[in-house]
Amino acid sequence: MEQFKSLREECYEANMELNALNLVIYTFGNVSAVDRAAGVFAIKPSGVPYEVLKPEDIVILDFDNKLIDGKMRPSSDTRTHAWLYKNWANIGGIAHTHATYSVAWAQAQRDIPIMGTTHADHLTEDIPCAAPMSDELIEGNYEHNTGIQITDCFRERNLDYEEVPMVLLGNHGPFTWGKNAAKAVYHSKVLEEVARMAYLALQINPNAPRLKDALIKKHYERKHGKNAYYGQA
Repeated sequence: MEQFKSLREECYEANMELNALNLVIYTFGNVSAVDRAAGVFAIKPSGVPYEVLKPEDIVILDFDNKLIDGKMRPSSDTRTHAWLYKNWANIGGIAHTHATYSVAWAQAQRDIPIMGTTHADHLTEDIPCAAPMSDELIEGNYEHNTGIQITDCFRERNLDYEEVPMVLLGNHGPFTWGKNAAKAVYHSKVLEEVARMAYLALQINPNAPRLKDALIKKHYERKHGKNAYYGQA
């Protein structure tokens, strides 16, 4: 439908950026973009290689996973995206990848510790790794339950999804989000780089410490909040 042209194009461009940033291989990964006013979101179709993907291939659904417009089967992760949009009202885009270093930390079932200022430029917390999903939830509505796995992790750890726009799922991989689809992709790239840096630091010095609080505060507040002074006004 012409009604969803701009939403489809936003979603398409974000998916192509995910590929351009080398965060995905073959058909792995997906990005979605939401239209809150219309109560729908756009997402990459399942199993379509990025080199043949077209804007008109993007699928439109509502937050209850009802197909609104599109001829292709949506991403297998669609129910995860739908759950997050339905429960977290202030996100406008979601990205999921199987990027190497992010997945390695997820497979190790470890939070990514805040070790350097690159991490602190973006958030003040360790990047959480949710516990692997229980057998009962795996055997149920898996993708829907993946969304629940994410929101449960944030509730149990008392984390704010707007302050920590990324998560690892134990033995699975990363999900990120943001104010729009482009920002979700940006956070995916940041997560992958922070994961790589932390891994390398711990190879050089397995006892490397976390970043001290004063530096966390300084670097985060340079870019965020009322007294931020990074970039142009």
